Amino acid sequence: MKRQKRDKLQRAHAKGFHAALQGQSKEICPYEELNAKEEWLGGWREGREAYTINGMKNYI
Repeated sequence: MKRQKRDKLQRAHAKGFHAALQGQSKEICPYEELNAKEEWLGGWREGREAYTINGMKNYI
């Protein structure tokens, strides 16, 4: 059971990261469950930082 939760949160983080690289707003977060939403937003913030510092071509 713990592995499923960890995988779900890792997926949420990765999806948030990729959303930021595509220039999408953090307002489009598809998660309502708090932990998943926090992970998605954390990934989005990391992705936005990577996008603004390095440009997205390094990550796609």
